[in-house]
Amino acid sequence: MKNLFTIIGIAAIAFGFMRMNPKAAEIKHEYVSFTTENELKVGEEITYLVRYYLIKLGEIRLKILSKKEVDGKNLYYAIAYIDSYSGIPFVDLHQTYETRLTQSYYSNYFKGIVKKPEYTTFTEYYFNYPKNSVKVRKGKVNPYEVWTDSSGTVETEYHDGISIFYFARMNLGKKSSVNIPCLVNEKKVYTKLNFYDDVQKASIDAVDYDIATLHLDGETNFVSVFGLTGYFEGWFSNDAARIPIVAKLNVIIGRVTVELIKWKRDGWTPPKYQ
Repeated sequence: MKNLFTIIGIAAIAFGFMRMNPKAAEIKHEYVSFTTENELKVGEEITYLVRYYLIKLGEIRLKILSKKEVDGKNLYYAIAYIDSYSGIPFVDLHQTYETRLTQSYYSNYFKGIVKKPEYTTFTEYYFNYPKNSVKVRKGKVNPYEVWTDSSGTVETEYHDGISIFYFARMNLGKKSSVNIPCLVNEKKVYTKLNFYDDVQKASIDAVDYDIATLHLDGETNFVSVFGLTGYFEGWFSNDAARIPIVAKLNVIIGRVTVELIKWKRDGWTPPKYQ
């Protein structure tokens, strides 16, 4: 069960936590950056229920902590918390993931913290795109020990496990298909995203009306370290916030659902489907 929740939780926030090998073979692709009127807001906090059929496994909570201007470009700092519910047999999962988003919603910095019974591990990625480089640090705390401290090359901007979530949100509303560069399982690979412009309705327990949404789906042709593979789809609010409402994902054990249950964003409520 613990492995199951790990698979679902990480998949839900961003198609799987991505393990990097900075010496992996380079790939060529078309750089993707859209003009968008969609909007991220500092202070936004959204919470999701993770469910496998009727089993409620835990929650994912995402926050946008700050926005800074560096060299004339915006950087957003966001964080995600994954926690299993108490009382579920064999599950005691607590993980935290941080990211700094570039102006085009790729990753500038990533940090993952995983609490285990015996110790807590950390993984950090420092991207320096002007120098086509990335630094990777991995280890544990209490006692502090660094296992990996290495540098490698990157030929373009890449996604970590959270940045791709925000990239998808902010580029909805224009019908298109793109291949997004990711670093997964020591390989540089793609995630395909298909954006649609037709408005669809979605329903969740948190509101008593149908919500107007925009649809996204996509596919991976690899298995990430936590089991996400193949087809996935999600429905996002049809407004400038582009809040994810519900998602359905394939993992190695089957199909799972991630549903919005709470939110904090000034002036925002899910838009009604007309």
